[in-house]
Order: sequence, then C-alpha cells, then structure tokens
Amino acid sequence: MNPIDSIVARLTALHPKRIDLSLGRIERLLAALGHPEQKLPPVIHVAGTNGKGSVVAFLRAMLEAAGKRAHVYTSPHLVRYNERYRLGDTGELVSDDELAATLAECERVNAGEPITVFEITTAVGLMLFVRHPADALLLEVGLGGRLDATNVIAHPLASVITPVSIDHIEFLGDSIEKIAAEKAGIIKRDTPAIVAAQPRDALAVIERQAARLNAPLKIAGEDWPATVERGRLVYQDEAGLLDLPAPRLYGRHQFENAGLAIAALRAIKPLKIAPAAYEAGVAKADWPARMQRLTQGALAKLAPEGSELWLDGGHNPDGGRAIAAALADLEERVSRPLVLIVGMMATKDTEGFLRNFTGLARRMIAVPIPNVEKGMSAEAVADAARAIGLPATSRDNLAEALEAARKLDLDPPPRILITGSLYLAGEVLRENGTLPQ
Repeated sequence: MNPIDSIVARLTALHPKRIDLSLGRIERLLAALGHPEQKLPPVIHVAGTNGKGSVVAFLRAMLEAAGKRAHVYTSPHLVRYNERYRLGDTGELVSDDELAATLAECERVNAGEPITVFEITTAVGLMLFVRHPADALLLEVGLGGRLDATNVIAHPLASVITPVSIDHIEFLGDSIEKIAAEKAGIIKRDTPAIVAAQPRDALAVIERQAARLNAPLKIAGEDWPATVERGRLVYQDEAGLLDLPAPRLYGRHQFENAGLAIAALRAIKPLKIAPAAYEAGVAKADWPARMQRLTQGALAKLAPEGSELWLDGGHNPDGGRAIAAALADLEERVSRPLVLIVGMMATKDTEGFLRNFTGLARRMIAVPIPNVEKGMSAEAVADAARAIGLPATSRDNLAEALEAARKLDLDPPPRILITGSLYLAGEVLRENGTLPQ
C-alpha cells in the first residue's frame, strides 16, 4: 500500500460513518490549520446531481484558454486520490509526495478527532490551493451542498447548480424539492447563481433561496439558450451570440453543460473572458469516463474485432437518460447492435437507470464492482434488467464480460458500453491501463 492509501486508511477509522453531512468538524480542523478557506483564490462553487465534473472541465478549459490558472477540486477519484486535486500553477495533478505530506499534516493537526475522510481530504485540498498561486479555484461539491464540506466558502465568485434529480435520497431527502434545497445551500448573499434547466419543483426551491439572499439568478432557457445547430454549439445571452464548435465531450447533454459553464463565466464580470477562449475551451475540455471511447489498452484488446468500446460512469435515471440519448445519436451516424456491460451500487435505482436502455440494447452483461462496499451482485443487476424486459446475463469480471460479448458473434460488430457506476469506471481505466492524467 502506498503512503497516500495508508494515510487514507487510517483516516477512515476516525468516524464510524463514511458520509455524515455536517460543517462543524471541518470548521474545527480549518481553524486549527489557520483558516485556509479564507485565503483561497476566487472560488467558483459547483453543485448538482449530474454534470458537475463536466461543467468544471469546461470551466477549466475556458479559463486556461484565456491565459488564467485554475485550481480544480473534484470527487470521487477514478483510480488515484491525486485526481481530486489539480494545481493551477502547473496545470497538473498534485504529486504523490506533496499529497502524502499534506495528508500527514492534516492528520497530525486533527489529532485523532472524529472527522470523515471527505472532510479531512477537503481540508487537504484547501491547504494545497492556498500554497500554489492561481487565478481561480473550481470547487465541486461532494454531496448535496448545504452541509457539504466544501460549503465553508463564505464569498465565492459564483454558485453554479447543474441539473438536479433524485439521487442519494438516504442523505438528501426523498423528494426533488428536498434535494434541490440541499443543492441551493451553496448560494450566497449577493453572489451570482447560474442554474441549469431544472424540473419545475426544483427550480422553484432554487428561485426562492436566491431571492431570499438577493443573489442575481441566471437560468438556462430563460437567460440563455445553448442549442445544437448544424452540429455546432450556438449560445446567446444579453452579451451577444457565440457560434462555437461541438464540445469534445460527446453527447447532446454536453452542449448544455458547456452552455452552463459559459453562462457562469459571463456572469463573473471581473474575469473578462474573450470569445476566442470559449471557442478553444469547448473544443478542448476533456473529462474521463463520460462517454469516453476506449481505442487502446488491455480491455480494448479483448473487445470483439471491429467493435467500439465506450465507458460512462452514469449511475442514476437522469444520467442513464443522457447516455441513452448519446447512444441514439451514435446509432444514427453508424448503426451497430448495442451491448451493455453494467455494474451498479445497491444504493442506486437500478431499474430506473436500466429502463433507459430497453429497446436500445441487444444484450446486457452484468458484472460485480470489485472492492467496494454496497456493490450489487452481478446476478441481482441481471435480474433487475430481465424484470424490465432487457435481455441479460452475468459474468464474474470485465474480461469475462467482454469474452461473452465476443461470443454473441454480432454482425456488424457491436457498440459496447460499460456503465452503471463511477467505481466501475475507475476499475475499467485501471485494468485498461489508461489512467486519468
């Protein structure tokens, strides 16, 4: 076990729950660390159910295209903890040595007090971002917003809320209104709030919170459209029209995510981003395990000859809907039979996720997710698929699932999508030998 994993393993023992939403513990630790949250570069805070990571990727690419340095904090990681921390002065992930040293420092200062791993690793990020120069910090919420450890930022440049949907009901509530209220908890007084298109009931909650705090509110579809026209992204708001290339990230939903990022940056007047930077950023932004095509690597070699292998970490019904729409667009371009390889967590709405693919997928092959708590057995995932009319079988691992796909002997060779969990996506990238950089 490397030093980073060893420290994280020790930290896991400091609190009986992996997730326990509260600000008290991290506020105590940050005070002991000298309040790094008060010394950060200007912060853009991003919450929501789906699309947070992609929006952050667009924000980063656009800022960098404008010649600005952006720190990035995201979670969870796919393969290595380092992925959570990108440093703006180098543009690279934090090194093993610096991450291990900062983890050890925060562990020492915490002095064995109860704290969740996410809380203490968020403190680690804030310490790193204070010690490295940057023009902005892109801060992604871990879970919810109101009581998330990242919500110690008193005065962000802007609060961004991506699409809200039902997920994590055991922590955030069992209705769209309750979940939206948690996400809207990142909105700060007199601070711009930029919001993706939302279900009506979710938007009403967000609008009330913004009004309560006198936060200027901009809403997708009302204050700007971001549409697909002749394969290009056309964005328009009160500042003018942008005719941009299609996002490098694949899928119609990525046009909306890019539009949200543009709207956020245009709402932050001090940043002064030129139109050319939006164009370059949209074309450059990359985010692993979001409709990612795997063309090389150990698993790619196991796929049927002539097939396509794709990866997406989507895991809830709305995420599945976006994936299915992207697959339908691919089918219009080049028709191939679709085979799904799916692994899911027991805490997710498995049938709700899989229902998006009925009538679209020829076959589903279920696999377990290695080395995770609360993972569904492969046979349970297959049972859920069969219950909604999706032909399914199960295998013990990814290599066996790809072998099963080969034995289907489909003509033309299939389009294979591995999906259902970010934990599974991380395992795919690890086994394939294509680690996020």
